Amino acid sequence: MTRHDLRHVVSDAPRVMVVDGSKLVRKLIGDVLAKELPNATVFGCDSVASARTQLATGDVDLVTTSLALPDGDGLAIADAVRASAGQAYVPVIVVSGEAQARLEARTLGEEVTDYFDKSLGMGALATFIRGYVCPKTVPGAHVLYVEDSRVVALATKRMLESQQLKVSHVASAEDAIAWLDACAAEGDAPGCDLVLTDLYLTGQLTGKDVLAHVRERMGYGKRRLPVLVMTGDENAKNQRELIQSGANDLVLKPIEERLLVTKALFQLRLAAMPEAARRATA
Repeated sequence: MTRHDLRHVVSDAPRVMVVDGSKLVRKLIGDVLAKELPNATVFGCDSVASARTQLATGDVDLVTTSLALPDGDGLAIADAVRASAGQAYVPVIVVSGEAQARLEARTLGEEVTDYFDKSLGMGALATFIRGYVCPKTVPGAHVLYVEDSRVVALATKRMLESQQLKVSHVASAEDAIAWLDACAAEGDAPGCDLVLTDLYLTGQLTGKDVLAHVRERMGYGKRRLPVLVMTGDENAKNQRELIQSGANDLVLKPIEERLLVTKALFQLRLAAMPEAARRATA
C-alpha cells in the first residue's frame, strides 16, 4: 500500500466520482465541480457496474451518488467504495430528492457519509462538496491525543493547536481509557470531539485497545466520537483491520502536517453536523 492510499482529500487536484443514471444530472454536477474546483478530475458513472469499474482503475477522493440507479440501489456504491482495496475513509455523499425520506426510515447505512437534497440546487451542492474537499477549522474542538514520544507529541500538538483546536495529551492507552472513563463518570462523556492515537504505545495496551474501548465498551459510533489512528505499519491487511474495527481513518507516520490536519478537520466537521449526530445516536 502506498502513502497515496492512506490520504484523505489533501490534494489540490481531487478525483471525484459522480454516479447518476441521468446524463444531464452528471453533466450538471460535473460542470459545477469544474467551476468551483477547477483542478478536480471528475469521473461520471451511470450505474453501479460502471462505478465499480472506475474504482478498480484507481483511488478517488470523494463520491456523489443518486439512490436510484439502472442496475441497483445507490447504497451499493458506498459499499463498493468501502470494499475497494486501499480506500481510506472516502466521503460518499448521496445526492437525491429521496434522501430525507430514506434517512427518516433509517435506510441510509453507516457507509454513507452524508446526504444532499437535489432541490437545494447545484450551487448549494458545490458549496457542500467544497466543505469536504477543503475543510475549515473547527475552533475550540477538543482532541484527546495519545502518544508516548515527547518529541512527536510536542510537534503534533503544535500542528493541531495551530488550527485553534484544544488538545489533551496522554502518553499511554491506559491513560487514555482512564481519561475517557473519568469524563463519563463526571457526566461529561465523551469528553472530547475526536481521539487521535498512535497504534503502538508504551505499556500493556495499544491504540487498538483505545479504539475498542470507544467503540465496544463506551458504544460510540464513528460519527459520535471519531477516532484517527496513526501508524507506521504499511501492511494493507493490518490497515483494513483497523478500519473494520472502527477507526474512522488512518494517518501514516511520519506525520505530514497537511494530511493530519485535513483528516482531523474533516472528521470534526462531519461529527458536528446536526443530521450526522442524530443518525449516530439513533
